[in-house]
Amino acid sequence: MRFKSKLATEHVQLLHNVIVPISRLTGGGGGSIGSGTTIYLDPENLRISSRGGAGSRVDGGSSQLGGAEQGAEGIACFAELIAMNGIFLEHKIESIANNVIVFDVDLVQLRTALAATLQSLGGGGGGDGGGVRSGPLHNSGEDARNSSFSSRNNTSYSSSSTPILVVMKLAKRGGLPCLCLDASCANGTLDVHHAIPVRILRAEEWQHHLPPLVNAPDVQLEFQLDRPLKAVIERLKCISPHIYVDGSMAGELVLRVENDAVSIRTFYDKLIPRIDDQSEQMQQSQETPRCTLKVDSKKLLASLQWQSAMSRGSVSSYIVCMIENEMMVVHVVLNPEDLGFITYYIPVHYISHDDMVD
Repeated sequence: MRFKSKLATEHVQLLHNVIVPISRLTGGGGGSIGSGTTIYLDPENLRISSRGGAGSRVDGGSSQLGGAEQGAEGIACFAELIAMNGIFLEHKIESIANNVIVFDVDLVQLRTALAATLQSLGGGGGGDGGGVRSGPLHNSGEDARNSSFSSRNNTSYSSSSTPILVVMKLAKRGGLPCLCLDASCANGTLDVHHAIPVRILRAEEWQHHLPPLVNAPDVQLEFQLDRPLKAVIERLKCISPHIYVDGSMAGELVLRVENDAVSIRTFYDKLIPRIDDQSEQMQQSQETPRCTLKVDSKKLLASLQWQSAMSRGSVSSYIVCMIENEMMVVHVVLNPEDLGFITYYIPVHYISHDDMVD
């Protein structure tokens, strides 16, 4: 079994941008490999499968770096990135399982290693939001207990002035399988090493980490990036633990919350209906398809953290899919669009027909 890839600074930044919001779902950072995240590698793709809350600490705590987002339990997240001419500059994968490698990893530790590497290279990876930290990032505390770091010089180097190459590979460190990140400059002035412990799985175990099987959406609406949902959900969460989402293939979406004191509705119009063959047949045979979902406010907010965690320009658009009394799906299309995607599967509450009528 062998995996070795080369990344330029922009590839490391891209991988960091994708991993930051997913790692906020899983928690982890406490030294446990089984943190609810499994990575699949083959010559064409890198896939990430995570379960919300699976890596939370036993005490149920939550912190900016280590703990999972509140209310993330039950959310499934699946990401797929193209490997060839995508996330890697070049790579080589070999295994007896048709060149497929599957392993469990603590995504918080991987996030920390990527951020520290970017910080050392003079990139913008320090912190969850993609901003640069004012001081050096050290691998200390719960978030990086099993990651190693060494540098010959504390000075950051810009990739534009000094050729920098980052190698990501699977190797053994101290007899344990690890996902290693090694960064170096051509002139030898910078040397950064990280080793994140992993648990190697059989390739056939990937079938247990595939995204949920769901029915065809009743409503699919595409949002442009200048119309984010996160800020609105944050305000509504303070009013009610549940949010009703009313969607229509006429390009409209309404978020509503109600309690004994107040009733609030937020309207989105002129959205882009995404019509597939099945949706087109439904539109021809009946009125404009509509759907109402009842979603936990915290779960919906946890699935929208990418809107603040990912750097500007990383996302092309996002699509909200609604499946009555089954699932709400948020599909995030990366930029460029052929690079890949992140998809969140959010469980919903069952509601009767009377509740669906506004």
